[in-house]
Amino acid sequence: MEPRPEEPTPETRSLKALGTTAVVAVTDPCRADNAERVLRQELERIDITCSRFRDDSELSSLNRCGGDARRVSPLLFEAIRVALEVAERTRGAVDPTVGRALVAIGYDRDFDEVAKDVSPLVQSAQRAPGWELVQLDRRDRSVRMAADVQLDLGASAKALSADIAAARIAEQLRCGVLVSVGGDVSVAGDAPGGGWAIGIALDSSTPSAAADQVVAIEGGGLASSSIAVRAWRRGARSLHHIVDPGTGEPADAYWTLVSATGETCVEANAASTASIVWGARALRELEEIGSPARLVRHDGLVVTVNGWPEDRSS
Repeated sequence: MEPRPEEPTPETRSLKALGTTAVVAVTDPCRADNAERVLRQELERIDITCSRFRDDSELSSLNRCGGDARRVSPLLFEAIRVALEVAERTRGAVDPTVGRALVAIGYDRDFDEVAKDVSPLVQSAQRAPGWELVQLDRRDRSVRMAADVQLDLGASAKALSADIAAARIAEQLRCGVLVSVGGDVSVAGDAPGGGWAIGIALDSSTPSAAADQVVAIEGGGLASSSIAVRAWRRGARSLHHIVDPGTGEPADAYWTLVSATGETCVEANAASTASIVWGARALRELEEIGSPARLVRHDGLVVTVNGWPEDRSS
């Protein structure tokens, strides 16, 4: 019997986009350059459509329209629809109406610029008005929201971009693909033998970060949320980007890192981000929604729920 040919090693490409590092890996090495091209195109579409930091983005234009119904592009409509679905799934723990709250804590520009400004904050906390104040009309693809609502899609649009890009690359290039956008991972097509190996690291925004655990997935998505990655100081205050919509303040530092899986990257990211906001009640909430997750508490304790594999070192 002739020996079975070895499966080719997936080929990887990386690029800078959306203020982070994006990575694409494909099971057919000959298709890596084309996969990078498709990923770049999809991330550029998300950026010009959903960025809160670009004055020329479609989202910025919508945020300026103050309470009137407005017809939007298919991509922005889908991004807002997904954000509202996430808000409902997490019972408001992840809410796209936190735009003013993020501005109040200084997250009003690209993170590299935010980190350079150490002056004291001048605004008081701004509670999120609530995702229920955003109304979508599928008939004419319009969005209506209260005049004081400022949308921020950062909690779901990055994960959505990974899902869209992975599906498009798999469809166009007919190979297995993994897309990671700042640690938000989506896979599509046939996975390599044993699945896609993904390292779970405290700093999940960079591919070179040392992994605390390696897991494998064959489909769907995996996302990690951390209060340590996008953190900064303003005056005497230490801040991070995951806001509790109920207070307008950064969520309490109960969990340092939460990783979760789901049928999509959006679903996984909803669970990981909401867990940071939920704090001590996250385990109960995760068991209710059924998301497998790994949670690292502020004191280093690691907890897993819903079938997430135990650390080998534990």
